[in-house]
Amino acid sequence: MNFETYPFEKLNRLLENIVPNAKYSALSLTIGEPQFATPAFILDALKQNVSLLNKYPKTSGEVSLREGMLTYLEKRFDLHLDNAQIIPTFGTREVLFNFPQFLLHDVKDPVMVFPNPFYQIYEGAAKACRAEVIYLNLNEINDFQPEVDEEALEKADFVILNSPNNPTSSVMLMDDLKKWVELALKHDFVLMNDECYADLYLNDPLPSLLNASIEAGNTEFKNILVINSISKRSSAPGLRSGFIAGDAEILKNYMVYRTYVGCASPLPLQEAAATAWADQEHVNGFREKYKKNFEIAKEVLGVEAPEATFYIWLKVADEINFTVKLYENYNLKVIPGSFLGREGEGKGYVRLALVYEADKTREALERIKSAMESK
Repeated sequence: MNFETYPFEKLNRLLENIVPNAKYSALSLTIGEPQFATPAFILDALKQNVSLLNKYPKTSGEVSLREGMLTYLEKRFDLHLDNAQIIPTFGTREVLFNFPQFLLHDVKDPVMVFPNPFYQIYEGAAKACRAEVIYLNLNEINDFQPEVDEEALEKADFVILNSPNNPTSSVMLMDDLKKWVELALKHDFVLMNDECYADLYLNDPLPSLLNASIEAGNTEFKNILVINSISKRSSAPGLRSGFIAGDAEILKNYMVYRTYVGCASPLPLQEAAATAWADQEHVNGFREKYKKNFEIAKEVLGVEAPEATFYIWLKVADEINFTVKLYENYNLKVIPGSFLGREGEGKGYVRLALVYEADKTREALERIKSAMESK
């Protein structure tokens, strides 16, 4: 398989011969990995269950983990799902890669549709499926919202949305999500929303695609799926805990497929994740940290805060030159937007991940301001 080089490897190659300014300590705003300590109650649950390492975990997930996830969906979205409508996964990266292969295996000339720019695992999955890709371009002209081309959607077998969006930070609200549910039913394609940033809203809570499905009258979630992860909401990416939820008929067969994949989460991690999923209070603290970081960004760079995520999609004249300049002169790494998009999308932008405490965030943003003001 001929996979595209991952964005972070492209960045390493771009900067490999550049000597950064030693006057500054190294900082990186490249990876969406929260730099805050994982809450103590999650760590305690992990420690208390270390002895379970002598047991094989179930592919379907332990009862405690499923209950924690179902509690989360009820508390956060007022969704009342049953066990047939959810599968715990080893984070979401693996499910994003292997679910399309399961879904499209028997489809002749499959077609996948997803936003552009995008999380690169979408593209990797398409390549693994030998699928044709149709892009939903996100840019300033369309306010970074996926535009509907119904003629193209007639060909679609699998559509991925990503709201709140990585890297642009755009969000889709209920009416837009409902339209996509209706399109999935009209054109009979499977629709998935990648909702890994759904809890990182700054003001009002954002809906799930499953909420929109119910609003659209599709209460059994036919053709509708969502994925979510604990990594961002709980500052616990190392737990590798995610889920896929929605259409029970699809998930029934996908569960059989997963028994062959062999990616069940170790039991101590499942127990810690179950505790984290069931609790919403700790997430509020992280949201406040990100809200503060965006306030600093407005103060320093004059940029408005998005409605969700911890990303700034910063417009610059030349994203490649700016990235090199920022590293060489200020010892700060960012991701060029063109590394995250195709066919010209992402050009003229860099992505900033505001994942540090406020003092480091301010320091990084002050360096960016200096780079933008210097000639």
